[in-house]
Amino acid sequence: MRAMLFIILLSFIPFQGKSQECNDVLKGQVTDYHSKIPLENATVLIDQLSEVKTNKKGEYIFTSICPGTYQLEVSHPECSTIFVDIKVDGVTQFDIKLEHHLEELDEVNVVGDAVRYKTNSAQEEKLKLATLEQYSAGSLGDALKELGGVSSLNTGANIVKPTIHGLNGSRVLILNDGVRMQDMEWGDEHAPNVDINAAGSVSIIKGASALQYSGDAIGGVIVMEQARVPAKDTLYGKTLLNGVSNGRGGNITSELTKAFDNGWFIKGQGSFKRLGDHEAADYVLSNTGVKEIGASLQFGKRQFTWGWDARYSYFNTEIAILRASHIGNVDDLIRAINSLQPQTIREFTYDLQNPKQKVTHHLGKINFYKRFEGLGKWNLQYDFQKNHRFEFDIRRGGRSNRASVDLELTTHTMTTDFKWDANETYQLHVGLLGRYQENFANPDTGVRRLIPDYDKLDFGLFIIGEYQINDQLLLEGGIRYDFTHIDAKKFYRTSRWLERGYDTEFQNLIINDLGTQLLVNPVFDYHNISATLGSHLEFDNGSNLKVNYALSQRAPNPSELFSDGLHHSAARIELGDLRFDSETSHKITASFEQDFNNWGFAFEPYSNWVNNFILIEPTDVEFNNRGAFPLWEYRQTDAKLLGLDITIYSDWTKQFSTEHRFSLVKGKDISNNLPLINMPAANFRNKVAFTLPEWKNFEVALESQYVLRQNEVPENIMVFSPEQQQDVLLEINTPPDAYHLLGLTSKMEFPFGNGMKLTTSLVANNIFNTNYRDYLNRQRLFTDNLGRNFIIQLKFNY
Repeated sequence: MRAMLFIILLSFIPFQGKSQECNDVLKGQVTDYHSKIPLENATVLIDQLSEVKTNKKGEYIFTSICPGTYQLEVSHPECSTIFVDIKVDGVTQFDIKLEHHLEELDEVNVVGDAVRYKTNSAQEEKLKLATLEQYSAGSLGDALKELGGVSSLNTGANIVKPTIHGLNGSRVLILNDGVRMQDMEWGDEHAPNVDINAAGSVSIIKGASALQYSGDAIGGVIVMEQARVPAKDTLYGKTLLNGVSNGRGGNITSELTKAFDNGWFIKGQGSFKRLGDHEAADYVLSNTGVKEIGASLQFGKRQFTWGWDARYSYFNTEIAILRASHIGNVDDLIRAINSLQPQTIREFTYDLQNPKQKVTHHLGKINFYKRFEGLGKWNLQYDFQKNHRFEFDIRRGGRSNRASVDLELTTHTMTTDFKWDANETYQLHVGLLGRYQENFANPDTGVRRLIPDYDKLDFGLFIIGEYQINDQLLLEGGIRYDFTHIDAKKFYRTSRWLERGYDTEFQNLIINDLGTQLLVNPVFDYHNISATLGSHLEFDNGSNLKVNYALSQRAPNPSELFSDGLHHSAARIELGDLRFDSETSHKITASFEQDFNNWGFAFEPYSNWVNNFILIEPTDVEFNNRGAFPLWEYRQTDAKLLGLDITIYSDWTKQFSTEHRFSLVKGKDISNNLPLINMPAANFRNKVAFTLPEWKNFEVALESQYVLRQNEVPENIMVFSPEQQQDVLLEINTPPDAYHLLGLTSKMEFPFGNGMKLTTSLVANNIFNTNYRDYLNRQRLFTDNLGRNFIIQLKFNY
């Protein structure tokens, strides 16, 4: 009986299988989500079994399939691949929309190397992810010097301000994950309060043509972005360990990302750096250590049509300032600047003694975006920043732990923008910005406040358009309006008020006369217009030409307006001027690039005429109860900057390649026919690299850097020496000699199971321990630059 039932069952099963009819049809159209244009040659794969290509109308069709639920994989060479589930029953019509924008295509493993331009006609470069990781133990300013036209204004080895085409400070905007950094960037010795290890990519725009970010970035824009999180269920991260010989310390940084296929993600990152005193070739640079902590947390949900994310970052740094840069009297200052080595040299230590800085920066933001089919994308963002800066001087009477400068800057910003990108021929981008900022200068320092309390309001709006005339020529242009309102309350010594001539021009600002000092209430409004017009022409031979004109205006910052006293960590007395107007820049840039099969070049000239250019320069020496300090005064003039950046690269063989860079900038005060102060010297960078991928991805490179002497500098100043009872020459503007440095980098990779990988690298800077001083290092007046430095790095990918 059981045998009979088994035979009947066997005969019944194939009969049922044959009885199912597979005559259903699945068809549809694949289009671009933004423009609704049909996408030809899109691939539609059904359940990994059968695939079809779309025709010129974007249509696809599957015939003779069985009813049921299937998964479709839809891809296109210029789009993100998507997976969708579809239930087939009879003749089923299913249309598919794909994201046809390159900004969505970054994969997590190549995001740092992807080329995605912020403008179409401006000079722009991007740091590779490998370069960012190489400078994991350094700073953003150190890494950016790898790019043409970028140098840095240094205060020792730990305070590095990026300089683009000869300009820095308030003229260079740093955009950190969509947030404009507000961290008292006006100070020459105020480094950007950002952790380079938190960035997934860094782009630099050389000029003010990126109007969506700002209208006052006369020097340029630095764009730091987070690595894009993939929309799939995954967990990944990395850890970097660096050991640094010069400073006898190092740093550690680690990050971990968890993503889900429904768009949710969370990412955490943290880093810690600790270095002791640095060393020049022949002596210890006493009191030059640093301690730095950075951490960030980001989470949100990103989907095709909408999404949001929130991020909080914390950055804390404590930086010791070279002891030899703070002097007790005028004659000691003369000896220190005119001497060949520091006046104070002590044994190596990890102690961070006075003078020093302590800075804490909090940043929080929340962003929301929504895409509208056939129109474009809308963004809305709020961000908050709090920057707290302490500067400690050498003080007696048990006051060494009491800050001489205590500033707290709080900033609230709201932005919104909409980009119409549904048309393949033209695009339009509009946006609004509102910002409120409050600066609090703690009066309990026992020292006259350098920067006063003030409230600042900013409002901005922009409109940018681009038009693709044909496959080779693209035009772009835009205009922006910015309004700035500053309301300050400041105490002036009556003698200084009269000395500056303010009694005749600003008598109405006085709200309280205390005899020896005056309380004044300066209120200033600035209306600024910025504009850009440019073109990008691509030739049939692969070369391309970019030309751009940018008009930009920058309101004077609070330091330029209100400075009046000793800037302790800068070791100088600074004087601003209430009369300053907005700077107006007219910058023309061009870029011609040619990429052949195994070599190429980029030729980038530029010119920048700036009316009402604000600069600060030494004019005298003043002595107060803190000691003797150079007097630096802000003034306004008309200036001209001309420059050229050249890059040539070649792959000689599959293993050997070379790269050569040259940068030159000339700055001139055309109103007084004088050289501008702090212009970078002409420099060459040459690198030869050898790679052997089959040998654990082995790489080694030798780099040569030659910096010429900067011969175009302002004149030195004469100061009175109490010791000699006569005026003597203070060589405060004398440039150092040219110098040549050699460096070496090497790297190998060791893969493990489960996708883990260990990368080891060795970096050697200043291999021959050369004695040198750099013109753009403010401590060159007192000491040599760093000597030889070895950095060993271990990177774990998991």
